[in-house]
Amino acid sequence: MRISTAQYFSMNVSTMSDQQAQLSQIYQEISSGQSLTTPADNPLGAAQAVQLSSTAAALSQYSTNQTTALSSLRAEDSTLTSVITTLQSANTLGLSVGSGTLNDTNRSAIAAQLTTLRDQLLTYANATDGSGNAMFAGFQNSTKAFTTNAAGTVVYSGDTGTRTVQVTDSNSVAIGDNGMSVFMSVGATNAEPIASGSSSNTGTGVIGPVTVTNPTNTANADSYQIQFSGSGSSLTYTVTDTTTGVAGTAQTYTSGSNITVGGQTVDITGTPAANDTFTVQPANKAGTNVFANLNAMITALQQPVTGNDAAAATLQNAMNTGLSQLANTLNNITAVQASVGGREQEVEALQTVTQTNSTQTASNLADLTSTDMTKTISKYTLTQEALQASQQAFVKIQGMSLFDYISN
Repeated sequence: MRISTAQYFSMNVSTMSDQQAQLSQIYQEISSGQSLTTPADNPLGAAQAVQLSSTAAALSQYSTNQTTALSSLRAEDSTLTSVITTLQSANTLGLSVGSGTLNDTNRSAIAAQLTTLRDQLLTYANATDGSGNAMFAGFQNSTKAFTTNAAGTVVYSGDTGTRTVQVTDSNSVAIGDNGMSVFMSVGATNAEPIASGSSSNTGTGVIGPVTVTNPTNTANADSYQIQFSGSGSSLTYTVTDTTTGVAGTAQTYTSGSNITVGGQTVDITGTPAANDTFTVQPANKAGTNVFANLNAMITALQQPVTGNDAAAATLQNAMNTGLSQLANTLNNITAVQASVGGREQEVEALQTVTQTNSTQTASNLADLTSTDMTKTISKYTLTQEALQASQQAFVKIQGMSLFDYISN
């Protein structure tokens, strides 16, 4: 086959151009460190790289979300620790009232201390997280969770929502608890019934704590009133189930004897007067607002009782009721804190998994797109030498002619 001079020149120029283009591409891979810059370089690899890049971006966002969630949970955990400490201090003060050595001035001083603790508790209830969001206001991030109205009553201004954060493709975690569930509720379990005496009682009767004798008795969910009649040896009481309206028969009263209310018992000591009333209620019906309960204790302590046995009994009833309610609140908040701690552990575990997955994804992506320097530099050297050989051969051959052959 005869090849014209024009064909020869065109073929050699095309070959050297291809080699130069290949050399340029290899040099770009070396300088950029990337072997896959366009889908044309490796269509299948490009598709895999897109998938890996998407996975890496998602893992990065989940890692950010996990850090945010953990920060919020740790802030709540720390705040709840302070709340529990404050309530324990209030409980200690409440218990000290029953020492029998205090006078009205001492009790007023305790009331002042409880007021300070209540205000501290309100400060914690209105705490914010690291982002400035209200910690216990539900979805109302920019709203104070609790406010005090003109009557001095603390009211909840948030909602019952619970903020969550997506921490993996299949997991979301609650990063807070609303104030209603923390400060205005009692636990579904381990919440003790509340016994109380009416503030209008005129006798010296003091009701003690409730003992649950039959936990499976459905009547324990009802509320009860114990009302006294008569006087002296004729003093009797009647138990009425105020939930159903059913009243029992009158029973002779003996100080300190057990009084049955559903599957529970309670004792009353002292001497109640006719028409004095006492109540036994499930924890969730007896007042669950911790601020209102503390206020009731403070108000009772501010009343003078020295020399007045009936007033002293009313104070003791109020303190007993307040301490029982406080115990239920402490149990509830302790349970909330345990839940927060569990979520912290969950997020910390997910952080480890996400970090491992991120590292593996980055490694896979690097294997797919990064330049293998040893292999690529060797390829560059080989291509460069091939180009130089082509150039040298072209220079020699293009200078030859038939006359050179004849002359030899």
